[in-house]
Amino acid sequence: MPIIINNISSSLDASEKEIVSSALKSVGLGSGICASVYKTSLDARKRDSIHFVHSVYAELLDENEEKCLCEKYHDVKYAAPCRLDAVIGTEKPEGKVCIAGFGPAGMFCALVLAEHGYKPVIFERGADIETRAGKVGEFWNGGVLDRKSNVQFGEGGAGTFSDGKLTTRIKDPLCRYVLEKFVAFGAPEEILTKAKPHIGTDKLRGVVKNLRERIFELGGEVRFLTQVDDLVLNGRKLVSVKAGECSVSCSVLVLATGHSARDTFEMLASKGIFLEPKPFSVGFRIEHLQSDVDRSLYGKYAGNPLLPRGEYQLSARDPSGRAVYTFCMCPGGTVVPAASDDRSVVTNGMSVFARDGSNANAAVAAAVSPDDFGHSPLDGMDFAAELERRAYSLTGSYKAPASTVGGFMSGRAVLGKKVAPSYAIGVEPVDLDKLFPGYISSCLKYGLADFARKMQCFRDSEAMLTAPETRTSSPVRITRGDTLNSISVDNLFPCGEGAGYAGGIVSAAVDGIKVALEIMKRQAPE
Repeated sequence: MPIIINNISSSLDASEKEIVSSALKSVGLGSGICASVYKTSLDARKRDSIHFVHSVYAELLDENEEKCLCEKYHDVKYAAPCRLDAVIGTEKPEGKVCIAGFGPAGMFCALVLAEHGYKPVIFERGADIETRAGKVGEFWNGGVLDRKSNVQFGEGGAGTFSDGKLTTRIKDPLCRYVLEKFVAFGAPEEILTKAKPHIGTDKLRGVVKNLRERIFELGGEVRFLTQVDDLVLNGRKLVSVKAGECSVSCSVLVLATGHSARDTFEMLASKGIFLEPKPFSVGFRIEHLQSDVDRSLYGKYAGNPLLPRGEYQLSARDPSGRAVYTFCMCPGGTVVPAASDDRSVVTNGMSVFARDGSNANAAVAAAVSPDDFGHSPLDGMDFAAELERRAYSLTGSYKAPASTVGGFMSGRAVLGKKVAPSYAIGVEPVDLDKLFPGYISSCLKYGLADFARKMQCFRDSEAMLTAPETRTSSPVRITRGDTLNSISVDNLFPCGEGAGYAGGIVSAAVDGIKVALEIMKRQAPE
């Protein structure tokens, strides 16, 4: 089995040949071995000694030698395999394999099923990526919000209008499988080696389209502008789904609807499907000049073309113990209108692959839990929706409530001149204390003060805050058991971020793969 040699430091301008040679030498190996850079991260903890740290992949001909190296060196590990170990069932299915939602979870679930001879039918409430992009552009230019096709809904899911971040906290070999598939469908090859890979919304759209076409080639079907409206149950068995104008008999249904499918959550609750509220976070987007972020992180190295655009991740706890943290940081990106409901305001962050915008933005979010908003299954969903409606009422339009950091900290509505807000529809000055409950405002202020002690750019009172950020994760969990099916219905499979089992593109895709593997164990292809 191949090995990974970790913690190989290099200068910023070191070549791959030099990095590989250093790695092999560190464990007593000579040249002539098949080896390459596996992952690269930036170590900027000491601003006077910024450097890269690499992992190197090596294949030795002698398995015993590999074993000896893993035992002798702490930084040498076996490379985890990223293959799929599919077990195909023999039971003849009654009905179609159906999937609700064509975001990362639904896409990868459908892809794996199709690659193993199944012919999934995917229902997506929104439009294909080309049509969806047009609808989003119209809304951002002051047009009408399309509730079916927007930043939250449509082919590719919410991640399609984001930074296309592929970082994840889960340590699963399937993460590598997902990255390799993205590259196969057109993503930049560098995502395989960067510790913080991203595709960018511009390139991600092409990847999504190519993945869809592959599912079509294998016999799968995607029905756009078709929402699953109802379930027909017989005890613990799902018999069929109503989707659009038709009823489809199904052997299984995968629920990969995303975290914003509020009407779907309501429908499930009405059918007696077990749901539970879960913690999530709310806050706003903060924008700095990207150059200020770079100087805060890199010091004298700021502007070095060998360095990536600076990004950060910060966290703290206020005196009550409530967590506040930065989330979904978009270097060189923009703050985007992300509403999916009428008369509501929602923000999110996005950047293209080049990350070449003048501003950097990130969510600053305070944790909320059922103790804050209620313990009924949909209370968290209603809490977030109320914040979004309140934001609309404060501006009287889809413009976003906004203030400088200095204004928010002093309880005033102030727009500065240094950082131009990038929110496409426009912003209105609002005292953000009028938007958030007091305990959230105080937590966010505590976080900003704490982060200012850690990064110089957070001391800038002219940094811009645009609110609200409410879709950090699903406020609902569609509870499932060990075999990944709903604890209420045997052939209903909650999946991905909307079901409460993932948090980002890669983890959602991995969850979709795992659900596909579980379905394959149960039944044969059609």
